Amino acid sequence: MIYPQNFEQKIGFDQIRQLLRDKCLSTLGEERVTNMAFSDQYAEVNEWLNQVTEFVRIIQEEDNFPDQFFFDVRPSLKRVRIEGMYLDEQELFDLRRSLETIRDIVRFLHKESEEEEGDSPYPSLRHLAGDIAVFPQLIGKIDGILNKYGKIKDNASNELARIRRELASTMGNISRSLNSILRSAQSEGYVDKDVTPTMRDGRLVIPVAPGLKRKIKGIVHDESASGKTVFIEPAEVVEANNRIRELEGEERREIIRILMEFSNVVRPTIPEILQSYEFLAEIDFIRAKSYFAITTSSLKPALEDEQLVDWTMAVHPLLQLSLAKHGKKVVPLDIELNQKQRILIISGPNAGGKSVCLKTVGLLQYMLQCGMLVPMHERSHAGLFSSIFIDIGDEQSIEDDLSTYSSHLTNMKIMMKSCDEKSIILIDEFGGGTEPQIGGAIAEAVLVRFNEKRTFGVITTHYQNLKHFAEDHEGVVNGAMLYDRHLMQALFQLQIGNPGSSFAVEIARKIGLPEDVIADASQIVGSEYINADKYLQDIVRDKRYWEGKRQTIRQREKQMEETIARYQSEMEELQKSRKEILRQAKEEAERLLQESNARIENTIRTIKEAQAEKEKTRLIRQELNDFRASMEKQDSKEHEEKMARKMEKLKEKQDRKKNKKSPDPKVASTQAAAPKAKPIAVDDYVKIKGQTAIGKISEINGKNATIIFGSIKTTVKLDRLERSNAAPKPQEGVKSTFVSTQTHDQMYEKKLNFKQDIDVRGMRGDEALQAVTYFIDDAVLVGMDRVRILHGTGTGILRTLIRQYLDTVPGVRHFADEHVQFGGAGITVVDLV
Repeated sequence: MIYPQNFEQKIGFDQIRQLLRDKCLSTLGEERVTNMAFSDQYAEVNEWLNQVTEFVRIIQEEDNFPDQFFFDVRPSLKRVRIEGMYLDEQELFDLRRSLETIRDIVRFLHKESEEEEGDSPYPSLRHLAGDIAVFPQLIGKIDGILNKYGKIKDNASNELARIRRELASTMGNISRSLNSILRSAQSEGYVDKDVTPTMRDGRLVIPVAPGLKRKIKGIVHDESASGKTVFIEPAEVVEANNRIRELEGEERREIIRILMEFSNVVRPTIPEILQSYEFLAEIDFIRAKSYFAITTSSLKPALEDEQLVDWTMAVHPLLQLSLAKHGKKVVPLDIELNQKQRILIISGPNAGGKSVCLKTVGLLQYMLQCGMLVPMHERSHAGLFSSIFIDIGDEQSIEDDLSTYSSHLTNMKIMMKSCDEKSIILIDEFGGGTEPQIGGAIAEAVLVRFNEKRTFGVITTHYQNLKHFAEDHEGVVNGAMLYDRHLMQALFQLQIGNPGSSFAVEIARKIGLPEDVIADASQIVGSEYINADKYLQDIVRDKRYWEGKRQTIRQREKQMEETIARYQSEMEELQKSRKEILRQAKEEAERLLQESNARIENTIRTIKEAQAEKEKTRLIRQELNDFRASMEKQDSKEHEEKMARKMEKLKEKQDRKKNKKSPDPKVASTQAAAPKAKPIAVDDYVKIKGQTAIGKISEINGKNATIIFGSIKTTVKLDRLERSNAAPKPQEGVKSTFVSTQTHDQMYEKKLNFKQDIDVRGMRGDEALQAVTYFIDDAVLVGMDRVRILHGTGTGILRTLIRQYLDTVPGVRHFADEHVQFGGAGITVVDLV
């Protein structure tokens, strides 16, 4: 059930229908859009949504879907069902092309499933095309009648071929005769040289000047509008032109005969053809919904066969399209209704977005149950409702003698009577339109009935008693449309859990209402109400503040996790490289050992062959010892140098990965220009090859040099050093802190928008302290050196409280009164560390 009758107009669905009609290819789809209806059957709605989701994928991933020809030939087919009626050439051409489109769509959907070995990527659309007839024989028969331009072929029948041959022959004879007569007339000067035969009333004629018309024998058929030319049919071609008229009549009769013959053939299959056109209409309808879904970035949420609203980042599609034209974006809506919190009471300031929130819920739920995808995040969950009721706007009726409040009460009566646990009600300004006290009481009594019936709903109100009711009763929950009190503007964000303030005093002050009027109003309503409203504002503000903090912490945690994962990956790669170096070193050692063994065996063999001559043996042993010593020395030196080179290359590779940039060209040019001939000496600035750290040589001992890097002294071989023209920069303690580009940009923007003054005059003590706490935190965060707190003089209580707090803050270096010329004791100047 949908209530009231103008429900679609109230939520804007009539505009959605028009947008869908504009995206249809023919009246086939437009008719489907007009008849589109709300359903509460889970299987039906789920199938509709699957069909649109699959078609969206086709649009985005396929480039050969056949959607060229969507013609609605149903009226012509229904006319042909009467004996003696026939399809004309254009209707037959449209029938042929649309039947071809139906055939190609069915083939496309079945072919996709065959390619996937039976598992179709578009199962819902394939099921829709399951038993649709495609009429290949009928298409072939039409191809035998029409050419590719939709005209009857010459060979459509033997008789038509004969008629057209004779017609062409006769036309050729007439043309030759006319040209002969025309040339003769031109040579005698009766007709201008550039004149050619023309057609008048279906007959070939010659244009002649009126004064010379008797020079050519024939029939005058027409004259020009100016009267300066007459058109004469020469007597020699009159009979031939008459024959052409006869042949043209025969041609028309033969074409009608051919078309009637085809219509007689197609008449028995018209019911099946009409059924295929219903499939084409459904495809056109699904296609229109799919293109609308792409335009509004819509998708299918997780659909549940129960009553549920769990939406994340849902937006009003019409508002989205409207704002997009001006380069703006809609503030998304997060809302949840379930069995524990069925009815949401939304409060907040006027023009804060309460009605938009209400309409968004109504429109998206209705779109979903009409089989349309909806613009929200993919992690959203949605249920189905059997009835949707709405009460929004002014329904005054002079004819029915209904006031605004009477209209609201009538709607309430119908809702209470008809709603149940599967219904959702949407009420704007609940209880409004009459005296507030009794209006609020009646609204609360009606709300009790809604809650007893376990109905779902979204209700907007300003009444305090309804906010209290939501706090005290299970199944009902408060929600607030957020408002920035400092900027005095609505944020259009829904926050569930706390009631919202109307910000009446703040808005009145912003508009410029005299302060004494605001004070009198506050006194009339009472301090208890004013304080409660302020507490409500403080709660919402604090909740926003801590929610922002939590969001920042989540982002930083994510960044830390990514950084740790990256460093772990680099460590694993380093370990792999180290193992590879060690493996290669072991292989080299094994090769040297084998070479040594071979040398020893060769020595033993030589000694045996020399028959153990003492001198020869001594020389061979000396040679072997020299070889062993040289190998050990070479092994030690080469192994050390090789390991050093490989570790340096590995370090360079890791540095390049970390820096992700090429070396400084100035440093490269300096290195290239460094003199190679001059040896490195004591007090020279050098660096290890492949490294960037610069040190100073304190001592050279043979091939080794002692280098001082800051507070570190180390010994390195001279051939591993290279001269540096730059002296080392003094290094301070380096702090390692990871700051993402996004965080840096946010901090920069925050610093640009930060104001160095805060005004807490007129605030209560605890409220002022809370504001100053946030203010000082932000000032320290953005790196301010000095800020000012405007607290006024008054009784001095605010000044004392604030300074007691400042004494406890580590980031505050000093605070004092402002210079008397700029405010004196009414302002505290705070110097920050």
